[in-house]
Amino acid sequence: MIENAANLTLDELRTALAPAIADSAIFDGWSETALLTAAEMEGVDPALARLAFKPGGRQSAAMAMVAAWIESIDEAMARDMPQEVLATRKIREKIRDLVLYRLDAVAGQEEAMRRALAIGSMPQNIRASLRGAWNSADLMWRLAGDTATDYNHYTKRAILSSLYSATLLVWIDDESEDKAETHAFLDRRIENVMQFEKAKAQLLGRADRESFSPVRLLGRLRYPAN
Repeated sequence: MIENAANLTLDELRTALAPAIADSAIFDGWSETALLTAAEMEGVDPALARLAFKPGGRQSAAMAMVAAWIESIDEAMARDMPQEVLATRKIREKIRDLVLYRLDAVAGQEEAMRRALAIGSMPQNIRASLRGAWNSADLMWRLAGDTATDYNHYTKRAILSSLYSATLLVWIDDESEDKAETHAFLDRRIENVMQFEKAKAQLLGRADRESFSPVRLLGRLRYPAN
């Protein structure tokens, strides 16, 4: 049950109600039926639930529900996996644990995720889907302690978005015990990324010694030192 639902902002209500909508979406899709079922389960006024997910602009109610679900996972991850929890782990372990946290958070909701991805892949929803993936990747890197200010800030997030999306597709259809195939796939992808980052660092290290870097200067201007 969601306590004091009437006192929440619409943004707060959306993220609070989204996990229950995802449970209903397993059977009813990301539909008004799923929304109303979730509202009943959580003790929320149906009219208020409808208002929270009222279509706006180019975003459909279904995409708003999916986006709120992703935001609720982001919030839970930030709460349960703060920097101090991850501080002693190696960077590859941090990323692995954060990705696995997200997968564990939606365990049993594979069908809801499958339907969510289908909605997100619709032409009118692609921009919102990419924005959500970027925000999740950005949060994971910040929780992992990333402080990159140059173009690495962008490449890291783009790569992690791709890695997570690919892993999610494997996870949805993974019927192996304890999702062993997904874990193995994730480990291989992370190893590939780490090898790429190592090679890139060596290449850029030589380039930095040989020439002035305007990209680095722009990064410093974007995030000036305190």
